This record gives sequence, C-alpha cells and structure tokens, in this order.
Amino acid sequence: MKTERKILGVPRKCFYGVLTVCIIGIITGSFLDLQINEKMANVTKIGSIFAAYGCYFSYCLYPAAGMCLYKGLKKKNNPMAGAVLLIIGWFLAVYYTNSYSGSKLRELFHYTAVESSVWISVLSWFIIAVLYVWPVFLCNRVIDDADADKLIAVGAAILVAGVLSDNMNLWLKQVASRPRYKYLLTLDDPVSEFRNWWQMIPNLAGSNDSYKSWPSGNMTIAAMMFSLPMLTDVTRKRSDGKNLIAFGIACFFVVLYGYNRIHMTNHFLTDVCFGTLFTYLIYAAVSCAFLGEPKKPG
Repeated sequence: MKTERKILGVPRKCFYGVLTVCIIGIITGSFLDLQINEKMANVTKIGSIFAAYGCYFSYCLYPAAGMCLYKGLKKKNNPMAGAVLLIIGWFLAVYYTNSYSGSKLRELFHYTAVESSVWISVLSWFIIAVLYVWPVFLCNRVIDDADADKLIAVGAAILVAGVLSDNMNLWLKQVASRPRYKYLLTLDDPVSEFRNWWQMIPNLAGSNDSYKSWPSGNMTIAAMMFSLPMLTDVTRKRSDGKNLIAFGIACFFVVLYGYNRIHMTNHFLTDVCFGTLFTYLIYAAVSCAFLGEPKKPG
C-alpha cells in the first residue's frame, strides 16, 4: 500500500487549492488592479504596524529549520555541522528582519544615522537577535529526531527555498520595474502612469523603491508560512490533523498579509498573487526534491 504523496506536509489538493486561488487573483487583477486599489487603499496605524513587523512570524521558520538540521546531523554524529547551520538559520532571520523592518525598530529609539549614538543601532540588532532565540528552544523540545534524514531534508528545504525565493523576487522587481500604487498617488494623473504587470521596463527601478511593486516581496516572506506543516510533520506528536491546522494558519496569515499590502497602498492584487505563487512553487519544488518519495507504511 502506497502512502499518499504530500506537498509541503499536506495533501496535494491543498497545494492545488493555493495555486487555483493565486491564478484567479492574477486573472482578476490583470483587469481590475487599479480599480481594486482605488476601493481598498486606506493607510491606517494598525496596518502600518502589521506591515512593519508581520514578517517576524515567517522568519521564525529560519531558526526552526536550523534546529531541524542540528538535531538531524547530531543524530548522524556530525553535531558541529549542525551547529553551524543552526547559527546560519538564526542569522538569516536576524539579517532579513533588520533589512525589512529594522529601520522601523530604530525609529522607536529616535535613531538618526550619524547624529545618534551607534549603540542605539547595536541595541536594535540585539533586540532582533534575542527575539529569534525562543524558536530554537521550542523546536529543540518538540521536534522528533527519530528520522534524521527527514529532519535534514526539511531544514535544508526551508533554508534553501527561502533564500532562493527572496533573491528571485529581488531580480523580478528589477525586470518589471512596476510603479507602486502609493507612488502613483503622489502624481497629478495616477492613471496615466499606471502599468499592468506585463508592461515591464527592465532595470528602470534601480534602487528606487517606488518602482518595485511587482511581485510583492512581503508576500514572498508571508508565503514562507506554507512550510509550517513540514515542521509540524516532524514533531513528536505529529498527525495529519495538526498539519492541516498549520496549513490553515498559513492560509489565514497569507490572506491577511495580502490584504494589508493592498490596503496600505504598497501593492496591487497581481503583485500579491504573483509574490505568493512564485514563493509557493519554489518551496513546493525544493521540498519535493529534498524529501523525495514517501516511505511505505510498515
């Protein structure tokens, strides 16, 4: 009897469901992107807070993946390699968080480059670093090391897919160089400067964030959460039901994040759906390649 093939820790119908929603969103946005933003855009304080710090939950997956690698390699009598990869996973979370929302944290301390003390910047880094310690201890307690190979595959898949999707997103932003909606709002005639996602002008963006709308980088971060069921699948008290709950949490988080990106005038619907779709496909492909075929029961 063959075990049903899972993708990212859940049945294939869940995978196809996400693909379907993303494609429907892309088709809808291709005709109605501007109209949707005109109806939904409304910058709010709570929306700004979520936009700045919501990425934290996704980035917790990096140190969690590092712990999977550490426990798996330790079981294979190579704890030093595992420790190095654990540190790399923790560092990736700190580095990416500082890159995406570190400036917002420093604003809370009224930090200004050159004028403020360098120790304020150091403090912000320290706070971010500490915030990613708890996933390491939690995963150390709940992860089951009975199948070392699976642990290593899960940890490696999350780290590799995460770094790959982030860099692909940065490249695609340059390829498209699509104006953001919040930039269009500063113009006298926003409609005249609006471009659909396929109307690409490669390398126009450069370092100008106003031309980095497509695809959404924050949705690349949010879509990392779809790897959460892979983590619940290597815990001591794992079950298909818990994996589905983790998938449901990921779906809710991604939808909420997508709404926030449009609501806060940062992206269009197609930006959001493409950012999710690209990341989801990368995670699915990498995880399937690393995990291989499921073992037969018994």
